[in-house]
Amino acid sequence: MSKTMNLYHVPEAMTLHPSLWTGRIMSAIVVIALVADGSIQLFAPAQIASVLQETGFAMDLTRVLGPIILTCAILYAIPATTVLGAILVTGFLGGAICAHVRIGELGSPPEIVSLLLGAMTWGGLYARHPRIRAILPLIR
Repeated sequence: MSKTMNLYHVPEAMTLHPSLWTGRIMSAIVVIALVADGSIQLFAPAQIASVLQETGFAMDLTRVLGPIILTCAILYAIPATTVLGAILVTGFLGGAICAHVRIGELGSPPEIVSLLLGAMTWGGLYARHPRIRAILPLIR
């Protein structure tokens, strides 16, 4: 057998405790932000009516966006589906950034928050999972 790393079996000893906790904290921040956003979309859409109007989205979309955001957060929080959740979260946040670019708000606070949450989504995974680090090595 070759001496290359088997991506399906990575010893637990490779996970450093500080990076594991850093990844968990980053991932928790992402999940909390998504749950808060999804809950506001579902239960208090009047609070974000002006933002929706500015970006050109109809108020009726909160009934669709809320469950989508909450589903992304749940999939990201479950260890078995965390990579799928990260992909979906990245897509959702990319759409949010695109909506703000479309209306000429380049560098706006919502856009920066979306960018940071996207970076934290993958940063949290990278810090928590040795298999992700093995697939995407930053240093060889």
